[in-house]
Amino acid sequence: MATALEKWVEEQANLTKPKKIYWCDGSEKEAHKLIEIGMKEERIGEQPVFQELNHKNWPNSYYHRSHPTDVARAEHLTFICHPNKEVVGTNNNWMDPKEAKEKMTKLYDGCMRGRTMYVLPYMMGHPESPYAKACIQLTDISYVAVSMRIMTRMSSDVIKKIGDKTDFVRGLHSVGDFDPNKRFIMHFPQEQLVWSIGSGYGGNALLGKKCFALRIASWLGYQQGWLAEHMVILGIKDPQGRTTYITAAMPSACGKTNLAMLKSILPGYKVWMLGDDIAWLNIGPDGRLYAINPEAGLFGVAPGTSLKTNPNMLSTLRNDKFYPTLFTNTALDVDNNEPWWEGLDGNPPKNMIDWQGNPWNKDSGTKAAQPNSRFTVSIYNSSMLSPEYDNPRGVPISAIIFGGRRTQLIPLVSEAFNWQHGVFLGARTGSETTAAALHQVGVLRRDPMAMLPFCGYNMGDYFGHWLNIGKKLTQPPKIYSVNWFRTDDNGKFIWPGFGDNIRVLKWIIERANNEVEAKETPIGLIPNKEDLDLSGLDISEERLNKLFSVNMSEWKNEAEEIKKYFEQFGSNMPKEMKQEADKLINSCK
Repeated sequence: MATALEKWVEEQANLTKPKKIYWCDGSEKEAHKLIEIGMKEERIGEQPVFQELNHKNWPNSYYHRSHPTDVARAEHLTFICHPNKEVVGTNNNWMDPKEAKEKMTKLYDGCMRGRTMYVLPYMMGHPESPYAKACIQLTDISYVAVSMRIMTRMSSDVIKKIGDKTDFVRGLHSVGDFDPNKRFIMHFPQEQLVWSIGSGYGGNALLGKKCFALRIASWLGYQQGWLAEHMVILGIKDPQGRTTYITAAMPSACGKTNLAMLKSILPGYKVWMLGDDIAWLNIGPDGRLYAINPEAGLFGVAPGTSLKTNPNMLSTLRNDKFYPTLFTNTALDVDNNEPWWEGLDGNPPKNMIDWQGNPWNKDSGTKAAQPNSRFTVSIYNSSMLSPEYDNPRGVPISAIIFGGRRTQLIPLVSEAFNWQHGVFLGARTGSETTAAALHQVGVLRRDPMAMLPFCGYNMGDYFGHWLNIGKKLTQPPKIYSVNWFRTDDNGKFIWPGFGDNIRVLKWIIERANNEVEAKETPIGLIPNKEDLDLSGLDISEERLNKLFSVNMSEWKNEAEEIKKYFEQFGSNMPKEMKQEADKLINSCK
């Protein structure tokens, strides 16, 4: 007798009409086979899905060029389909589930004709973790199948784990004909179901990533008493041998991956990475907050990644431990058959083609690599992967950081007065937009907890959920705001960033462990200058003062804008957040 899983796969096959169905087992042998299929049998336009790169310099690496209209998350085509529009909130696009399914069913009818349907069984989280979820995704392109093997724990054991159960997470994906007018990403939270068509780009197509691990999972967490967050997870080992675990939320391309893979410049301090993008936070048996990374790979922005900005990532990309590594929409150095992007060390190669396959040189007047070009690499390739990464229980969190890209106003670091104020720090977060989303670059975009595109329900209720989680914790983590991007009068960054950010993390873990005092300001607690380790750093007193200046007359507009921003969430907005906004406004008088 067919299981619920087998019936569901058969139903989707009857709708999409693939040439054949292939059940993946997640093995390396299979990965080689899928890469071969992508190089020889499958195409996007005239291009093969995969192209082999120079394995001497970039071991196990392959190149993928997406459809030119398909290079970023399509937020305007992403919908949350809950029966009640109020539950979805103004932070999401809403569509009635019945209407969404009718629309998508027409688009899916025969969309896989002539192609293979790949059945991808995968776990989000360690299979033995009480916090992990068993999932299935269907897709019709080898790029997604290979990428999901890198990004998740894919295995035929997941099929056994699901067994006769019906409550597994389902995802149906097809690239369709890449027509932007037929491109939709639909989420059905009550059914733990995602339908996506028309895109092969990461966040739209790797359904375990933003679609499930954040949008659907955030709804599950709201129902079940946990948090799904857009956060890195770090362990910082100090000279005494103590490791303190922290999470940090920052919008895409705002230094999150660089922070996750930070190379310490302070003697005796070692940073361990547990995750660079997503954290699931659960209240442990001891009442503390525990984090797991549900993913198993790194899907990072290539431009700007270099030996200076992120040496640990470059060494990860050149590691041959886990097969394969993918580069998407970078430029290509033709003579050496290597990926290239803006910001990579050294001068641009002389003979290059850009991300669309056209000849390129520095006088072309365009970017060689697509600004949102990516790499996809296994987390196991990283030499700084924490020994606790595979701990099914997760790691206890002592500090939570919220950061964004602000050229003025926000100090380098400040600590919240308490959990409620910390939730307010997260709720007020704003950042200048980047190429990771389809918005004008450089415009201030309010992005609470870096979750605006990913919270699968009303954000007012989301803030309330954060407040409720805090009430249940016996030792709530301290909460911090950071801003690496404050500039001087000439528009130059004051703080060097990158490896020097360990200086700020050192102060945070010392505060989290109650080892140093702090100075109170109306917006939070900031370091006493003598407690911030500036050894070996050439920064003037004047510039340091600007990094930490808190001028309440300059905060007046910000405070009023925050309160106005909160109003869009109406009666769902917790009174505690309104109180915090009023406190800030009053302190500006």
